[in-house]
Amino acid sequence: MSFGVVQSAIVTIKNNRNLKSKRKDSKSLDGSYSEVKMKEFPKATPEMLEAIKVKLQEETKQRLIKQIVVCSIVIVLIIISCIIFG
Repeated sequence: MSFGVVQSAIVTIKNNRNLKSKRKDSKSLDGSYSEVKMKEFPKATPEMLEAIKVKLQEETKQRLIKQIVVCSIVIVLIIISCIIFG
């Protein structure tokens, strides 16, 4: 390990220490959460859950079809390039 690497690491540690002292947890959450308002979410009905399930299944099926098509095209191109240049 050369001295330049060690010196660089020491400088980095010092810089990080200096930056840490400048941070004053101004963005941190202090105090209690008694005044926090919780957001109300609508209750999911079985019909809504079924609709979400069907939609996700359809999206998954479309994504799978796209992946198969792209992979097929890539494989065909590789085979063609092997035939031509091989």
